[in-house]
Amino acid sequence: MSVLTHQTRGRTDGTTGSLAWLLVLGIVLAALNLRTAVTSVGPVLDQITSGLGMTAVGAGLLTTLPVLIFASVGAVTPTLAVRVGEHRLLLLALVVLGAGLLIRSMVGSAEVFLYSSALALSGGAVGNVLIPSLIKRHFPGRAGTMTTVYTTALAVGTMLAAAATVPIQRATDGNWHVALGVWGALAAVAAIPWLALSRSEPERRGTSGGTGARALLRSRLAWAVAAYFGTQSMVAYIMFGFLPKILTDGGYTTAQAGLVLGVFTAIGIPVSLLVPSIASRFPDQRPVVAAFVVFYTVGFLGLWLGPSGLAWVFASLVGVGMGSFPLALTMLAMRTRTPEATAALSAFGQSVGYLIAGAGPLVVGVMHESTGGWTLPFLLLFAVVAVQFVTGWHAGRPGYLEDERSLAR
Repeated sequence: MSVLTHQTRGRTDGTTGSLAWLLVLGIVLAALNLRTAVTSVGPVLDQITSGLGMTAVGAGLLTTLPVLIFASVGAVTPTLAVRVGEHRLLLLALVVLGAGLLIRSMVGSAEVFLYSSALALSGGAVGNVLIPSLIKRHFPGRAGTMTTVYTTALAVGTMLAAAATVPIQRATDGNWHVALGVWGALAAVAAIPWLALSRSEPERRGTSGGTGARALLRSRLAWAVAAYFGTQSMVAYIMFGFLPKILTDGGYTTAQAGLVLGVFTAIGIPVSLLVPSIASRFPDQRPVVAAFVVFYTVGFLGLWLGPSGLAWVFASLVGVGMGSFPLALTMLAMRTRTPEATAALSAFGQSVGYLIAGAGPLVVGVMHESTGGWTLPFLLLFAVVAVQFVTGWHAGRPGYLEDERSLAR
């Protein structure tokens, strides 16, 4: 019996009671931390590499670490959850995340910085997989609402770490160590509610039957979810990495490009507020999949061929299209019946998806460097969006992972 089922004496949702509110607080605080290890580095990357004497290879590895860690550690998270318990594992993940952030803020060695970054990212990877499962377990009647809470907090944390790291650095006389170390304190705060919740661990079952690793490898739905997650993540990594360059090549100043990137990132907050609650109201998410594809297509066409003065408008349309991320997370709960299946699908979809996404920035970089223009990169983006539409159309179709054989056409 889950904590919230016990608390609410059989209600279908667990949104009442002190333990329920503690879970909501815990999910919000954890979500705020899941991307800080990633987005706090970019704004001060030059200072980090020069301060640590990091080579170009090391800097490249640092920017590639998130997808590698998210894929590998995410894959083993369901197994760890069965052995340790979901609440205790998330507490441990936040402690590991905070420790990695703190260690890397104090070191003077490039190698130790990379190792401690991998440690911090491992904590984030566990949280990526666990939180959708926890929402399915404790809020089965309000999965859409809680996914909204989760994805909004995730978007806020992503933007906060990207936007606040440089001001913190400037306020501390250019000390990037302090600017990075601050986020370790936030992780410590996030661990507090899970310290209390670790005493009330729900019953656990292994991911057997139709949701084991081998079964997922044979599942069309699991691969569709993974490909949808991977293509939307690929678009996100490409845009975060190359949007400023696209804008400056089109005549924008560096400051203007930075402002557009900030707006582009901030759009994710209201989108995250709306998408899960809307998508979860209906069993069929395919119309939402199609809507985001339209936003992507118009936005990319405008950035590629439209007037440069309106580039910020088209970038904003792409930002709306990136609502495919909270939609992908919503599908994890909508396409499964049990928390165990949600955890298995979350691990598979995110692990495979991040491996797919990791190739995007590298390929775009090679294309742009070899041609000196953006035609090939935009053609690649259109191809990725086309794949996203096809896989999203299958993943958004009503049905459950556990019933896939009976639903096969």
